[in-house]
Amino acid sequence: MPAAPHRSGAASPDARRPAANPWAVELRELGRRAGSMQELDRTLPAPAGWRLELIGVPEGAPVHLRLRLESVMEGVLVSGNVDVPVEGQCARCLDPVEDTLELDVQELYAYPGSTTEATSEEDEVRLVEGERIDLEPMVRDTVVLALPLSPTCSEDCAGLCSGCGQRLDDLPADHSHELVDPRWAGLAGRFTTGAVDDRPGDPEEN
Repeated sequence: MPAAPHRSGAASPDARRPAANPWAVELRELGRRAGSMQELDRTLPAPAGWRLELIGVPEGAPVHLRLRLESVMEGVLVSGNVDVPVEGQCARCLDPVEDTLELDVQELYAYPGSTTEATSEEDEVRLVEGERIDLEPMVRDTVVLALPLSPTCSEDCAGLCSGCGQRLDDLPADHSHELVDPRWAGLAGRFTTGAVDDRPGDPEEN
């Protein structure tokens, strides 16, 4: 019997499978024997949403992890360093800001049913899920908490001129604007050159 013709538009079984989570770490090699350790050196793409209003991690940016996974009685202790690039705007002058955060992380992923899991609130403990842990929530929380609420391009950035909107650091030291009290603005206009024509004519010319 001839084989069924292949339909070019049909998706293969592999294509139909959901993409694997790159932030998930398998624990089969680590095991549950207390004292077992595993080194992890990995660069992963940053998911969307790691940001505050003025600064954040660009989606897809490389996040470098240097971690140690240690099996303990209550679960898996994760510790190490994270390097992550951030981009945003200066809160004073609105110029672009780029930096790299170097952060320390330490988190216990508790085994389901462990004393740690039983005595902690649901949102206070991360759990080992089957034979894996998801590093993304831990790294995301660490990064977002480290982001500055008001990033600056430099510590002594002077901001923008309130009169013309230009960066004060790019203007001369004597830069200033003549300010007119709005209560006197109408009167000041009477003394401009164009206001001379508004004066009544000389009585002698009449």
